[in-house]
Amino acid sequence: MGWMAKRRLRTGPTAALPAKPDLDELLRLVRLADPAARRDGDDIVATDVRVCAPVEAEGELTGGELEKVWAVRVAAEGPLPLDFFDRFLAEGLAFRLGGLAVCRGEVSDPADDEESGPAVILPVRPTPEELAPLLEQGEEGVTFTAGDIRAVLVPQKGQPPAVQELLPFATELTAIELRGDEPVKLGALALELSEALNGLAVDRWRFRIDAAEDLVPPASAETEAGAEAGAEELVPPAEPAPE
Repeated sequence: MGWMAKRRLRTGPTAALPAKPDLDELLRLVRLADPAARRDGDDIVATDVRVCAPVEAEGELTGGELEKVWAVRVAAEGPLPLDFFDRFLAEGLAFRLGGLAVCRGEVSDPADDEESGPAVILPVRPTPEELAPLLEQGEEGVTFTAGDIRAVLVPQKGQPPAVQELLPFATELTAIELRGDEPVKLGALALELSEALNGLAVDRWRFRIDAAEDLVPPASAETEAGAEAGAEELVPPAEPAPE
C-alpha cells in the first residue's frame, strides 16, 4: 500500500502528516482557503483541485523526517490551477496540521518560513487617511509601519478563492502584506485592519485566519500553552493576610 501511495503522490503537491486527519476537520481547513469546497466521497473538491482522501505512506516520502506518514495529495482537476493554488493548499494544510509539504520531490516544513507573513486583502485600494489609525506611512508612500511591524501596500495578484466574498464589491483587489518577527502580533494587526477596512485577513497561503494564533504552528502553540501552564504551577499560593 505504501508503494502505491508514493506512486500516486508524485502527481501533485502533498501534505505529509504525522497522524490521519479527521475528514470533517480537513474539510473545515480547506474551506478556509476556498469557502465553496465540498465533499465528494472521502475526497474534497475545491477550485480547480481535488484534495484526495488521506492514505498511509512510508516514511521515505518525507526522507525519513516523519516515521509515520498520512499523505493528503492535492491533484489538479482539468487545467493547472491558477496562481499555484494546489501548492499553497498543500502547504497550508501541512502547516495547520503539524506536517510537512512535498512538492516535486522536495520536502519542506512550512513552519520554517520566517520571511513571509499574513496579509489583509481589500476590495478597494485604501487611502493613507484610512490607514492612519493603525499604520504610520513611510517615505515611499506604499510602505507603512506599526511599531516593529512592516507593511506594504501592493496589488493582489490573481483572485484567491478565499476572497470570493469580496469580489461583488471589488474594484481593485489590494493586499496589505505584513512582516515581523512575532506571528501573534502580526495576526492581531491583520485582524484589526480587516475589521476596520472591510477586508479579509489571510495567512501566507491565502487561508482565512480567524484568530491571531492561527499563524502559530500547532507544535509551537502547544509548547507555549504547556509553558504557561507550568509557570502557573510554579507560582506559590498567596499567604492569607494576618488577622
